[in-house]
Amino acid sequence: MIGKMRTVRIAHRQLERGVEVLEMKGSIHGGPDCEWVEEEVAALIQEGKTRVIFDLAGVTHIDSAAIASIVRCLSRLRHAHGDLRLAGASRMVEGALKITRLDRIIGMYPTVASADFLSFDASAT
Repeated sequence: MIGKMRTVRIAHRQLERGVEVLEMKGSIHGGPDCEWVEEEVAALIQEGKTRVIFDLAGVTHIDSAAIASIVRCLSRLRHAHGDLRLAGASRMVEGALKITRLDRIIGMYPTVASADFLSFDASAT
């Protein structure tokens, strides 16, 4: 990975009902950061994990490339009959998402607990 420096760290954890949480910390900028996020989502889809929450509580900054990457992840997950939700965004990150109107097509929640997919499970019955 010479020449490619990541400014974001990603950790996985799984909630009940197969919901996967990607906990992100640091800044998400174009290039290696966006590639890594998209690769992580692609791997989850390959494993059949299509309900994903991005925990952004530890993210300090995102750029336009990161926003585009989130949209690509959302599209891929929905194509796989899943969904993506965002949780815990700081004011700066939330502001960037709202200014691009991404908040109108993707669920944004204050915490991972409130972003959980229980509402989807309940509406399916």
